[in-house]
Amino acid sequence: MQIILFGPPGSGKGTQATKLSELMSIPHLSTGDILRAAVSSKTPIGIKAKEIMEKGGLVPDEVVLSIVKQRISENDCKKGFILDGFPRTLVQAQALDEVLNLYNKSINYVIEISVDQETVIKRIIGRFSCKRCGANYHENFKRPKRDNVCDYCGSNEFTKRKDDSKEVVENRFKSY
Repeated sequence: MQIILFGPPGSGKGTQATKLSELMSIPHLSTGDILRAAVSSKTPIGIKAKEIMEKGGLVPDEVVLSIVKQRISENDCKKGFILDGFPRTLVQAQALDEVLNLYNKSINYVIEISVDQETVIKRIIGRFSCKRCGANYHENFKRPKRDNVCDYCGSNEFTKRKDDSKEVVENRFKSY
């Protein structure tokens, strides 16, 4: 089963995709996460994407498509996958159809999550994560059980994404 979660940045696509992934035993493919991993690994795609992402812009279609194409060809995607953050444009959707045809697959469901800009801003500017294990938290909605201690790995090192500022969020919402 192939599912697309569609909605603005901060709408909860990642949260819902994680729950669906566990429930259905299929991978959650977040293009944002894949791109951020490429940035931190300093791959050629990552270097190219870093500047664009930090300004809140959208990474070019050919870059995102190549990442998605490579990822859905992996063994864990044979039973299906959940796409989060892709496609974002009609051109990307058409290109995704072409890629899926190569694997005799098609999209089974598209789920749209609708959230207003003010809510998105509150959600995004308050989020942070554990630097060691990547567990996600929020200043208002999901704090660690013990202050400054990760619930999962016990680390006391947390980080915020550079692109989680009000200005960048507003730009990303407009781009969306």
